[in-house]
Amino acid sequence: MLNELNSLESKVGQVVALCETLRTENDALRQRLAIAEADKQELTERMAAARARIEQLAEQLPEAKA
Repeated sequence: MLNELNSLESKVGQVVALCETLRTENDALRQRLAIAEADKQELTERMAAARARIEQLAEQLPEAKA
């Protein structure tokens, strides 16, 4: 009986350790996701600004003669 309790205690300890590891990993992944989302937003804004500049330049081009 004592061996079974010791085994169970060991397994519970392993589960607790695994949960702590997964919680730490999850926090790190959340931080990486937040950074990636911020980068994506910045790139989207930069692309929109570049698109607007290109459209503005295209409007300034002389008409092509056929």
